[in-house]
Order: sequence, then structure tokens, then C-alpha cells
Amino acid sequence: MARIRNRKVAISRREGVNMHLKGGRYENMDFGGEKPPGVHGDRRSRATDYGIHLREKQKCKRWYGVLERQFRRYFDQALAMPGNTGQNLLVVLESRLDNVVYRLGFAPTRNMARQMIVHRHVMVDGKRVSVPSWPVKAGMKISFSPREGSQKLAKAGLDSPKTDFMPSWLMREDNQLGGVVVARPTREEVPIAIKEQLIVEFCSK
Repeated sequence: MARIRNRKVAISRREGVNMHLKGGRYENMDFGGEKPPGVHGDRRSRATDYGIHLREKQKCKRWYGVLERQFRRYFDQALAMPGNTGQNLLVVLESRLDNVVYRLGFAPTRNMARQMIVHRHVMVDGKRVSVPSWPVKAGMKISFSPREGSQKLAKAGLDSPKTDFMPSWLMREDNQLGGVVVARPTREEVPIAIKEQLIVEFCSK
């Protein structure tokens, strides 16, 4: 996952949608009505077909916090899978460990979930995992290290304000500070405003 060095609100303004990079903050702000960031943001040029396709790919990358090379690998993986390539791509991205920790509600943002994993607070099936892109599968159990610091971090994450709901393919266990991957996610359970067909068309050129 890429480190976000730019202003997070500016990224949401650029994409015209709240990407929840600041957790529950700015929930009521209409980013679609905001001008893009920068001194020339109010000079809106006419969008070309290429620009529309590129913008959708960039939005997806920023939503999940992946780099270009990583994104291309995910696209190739989705292309090799049976079924709709665009839907496969979103399912693969949703199955990243950092996204699962975020969706379970233990982190207010994906960036925070990534940090928790890198610092070895998160465990998968009882083993510590420090790779944010670790692909989870149905039946895997996500938990936190028994260390006091890890437990406090998980509890703080549950108390933090959030905006995204927990999908039905995940089940959280509040008492044990963990969760279970019940099933493989489907496109209907991916609550992000992405037109994946535009991404497929762009990456297939």
C-alpha cells in the first residue's frame, strides 16, 4: 500500500467523492461540488474520453492505496480469473488484509489499518502477519496480538468514528477483538462509487 503524502482532503476533492481518507471526518461535505485542488482548480477543462477512463483508474488506486505496479498486477490477476474482469478486480482489492481490518471496524482508515499490520499488531489464523496486501480467504480468522498495546489499539479503533458499513462477507467478534472472513466478497458488497468497466477498458489498451 502506498503512503499518502498529499493532503487527504485534496485527494477527495480531486476525485469528486469522499474517499474516507480521514475516517468519519468531512462526512457531510459535498466533494462533488468542490473545485479540484490547486491554484488552477477552478479552470475546469473539458474531459476527454481518455481522461475519464484515467480518472476512474486513479480513483480506484487511491481508494485502496496501491501503487501503479501493484494495481497492474491485480488487474492481470483479475484478467486471468473466470467471470467479469472489473468485478474480479474489485473483489481482489477488497480481499487485501488492510482492507479487511478496515472493514471490520478496527481502524478508521485503510492507512491506519496498514500501519497496524506493518507494526505486527494483526494476526491471521493465530499467526502474526506484517504484509498489508496479504490476500484473505473464506474461513480465515483475523485477530490482534495479545500484547496490551495491540489490544488497546484495536479497542480504540472500534470507538473511532467511521462511515463505511461492515459487509455481510465479514463477521466481527467484539468480545474477542477479531473477526472471521465468512465468504468471498461480491461486487454488490463493495460499497464504493467505481465504474470498473472504464478501468478494464483503460488497462486493456
